[in-house]
Amino acid sequence: MDIKHLQAELEFFAQERDWNQFHSPKNLATALSVEASELLEHFQWLTSEQSGELNAETRSAVAKEIADVQIYLLRLADKLAIDLERAVKEKMNENREKYPSDKVRGSAAKYTSYD
Repeated sequence: MDIKHLQAELEFFAQERDWNQFHSPKNLATALSVEASELLEHFQWLTSEQSGELNAETRSAVAKEIADVQIYLLRLADKLAIDLERAVKEKMNENREKYPSDKVRGSAAKYTSYD
């Protein structure tokens, strides 16, 4: 995935429609939350097992919601001049320190609950 290219495409899409006036960081974060909730709705009453065995129609709908989440996330990062690839790499390094595999393997506990 070429993040910069996608962000440029999304920026052009917004410019063509004069939507940048609506794409403040606050509005994009709100839209991101709404789309994440729409994604969650597809899983609301499923068991863990059922959530991994979606039918084709639901899987397609979930893919569209995931795309919506990604679109708003890319727009938000772009508007705030956040290098998303770098931010993800830095966060993964932070998580490696917080959750060393030899201490947390097989556990869902938060990093503050072990030592």
